[in-house]
Amino acid sequence: MRRTVLITGASAGIGAALARTYAGRGWNLILTARREAPLNALAEAAAAAYGAATVVIPEDLADPAAPERLVADIAAGGLVVDGLVNNAGFSRVTGFLDTDLSAHRAMIQVMLTAPVELSRLFLPGMVERRFGRVLNVASLAGQMPATGGDTLYGPIKSFLIKASQGLHLETQGTGVHVTVLNPGYTLTEFHDVNGSREQVSSAYPAWMWMDAARVARIGYDACEANRPSVTPGVMNNVMAGLARFLPDGLALRMVANHAKRLERI
Repeated sequence: MRRTVLITGASAGIGAALARTYAGRGWNLILTARREAPLNALAEAAAAAYGAATVVIPEDLADPAAPERLVADIAAGGLVVDGLVNNAGFSRVTGFLDTDLSAHRAMIQVMLTAPVELSRLFLPGMVERRFGRVLNVASLAGQMPATGGDTLYGPIKSFLIKASQGLHLETQGTGVHVTVLNPGYTLTEFHDVNGSREQVSSAYPAWMWMDAARVARIGYDACEANRPSVTPGVMNNVMAGLARFLPDGLALRMVANHAKRLERI
């Protein structure tokens, strides 16, 4: 029997890679993002390559009403969500004071509020059926001191990491697995969308970057194994470890140099 997974932010990058990974492991897909055309292309590819039945629901999670609309649309289609991947991303690198308040609100809504609401809406059914998977896509940035220029991104990802760990503990013994995936620099369209491609490409060597398909496989396998958290890549784990054990002042200087290399402060 094929299970069904809902993937947010599935139009490109890690979200699209996760969709292909789940389809390749025998899951059907519900894909949502703002852009419908790439979702339709991904749905066709998943059907052709893996025989996955795919439903596309275009939605903008910056709208506070979007999570409940998603639930209603899925229920109206007679579908049951066995897995949830909270992957929708948002970033502004123009600095806190030079970013409109509306953009800050949208970022918090997409990356913090929507994952919380979707998890709360779908988890009861998973627990009742004694099967479920929740994979929250956070970031290595959530394990580091916050950087200037993209001031809210790291703290929001830190929240998602801690919330995921709490949900992992709450769902023990229920048949539901909750895992948080913390990628470092990953080759996706994300940096093109937020306008930072040139800066990040010149600031860090190629060996620091990981392929989205590999990151997706690591996240999927960790969730199936019911690991609370996974950070892909040896160097990313080294950096996360340094951030935990270095004195706060030294760690803050380290990420300040990171922000300067990216020309954000």
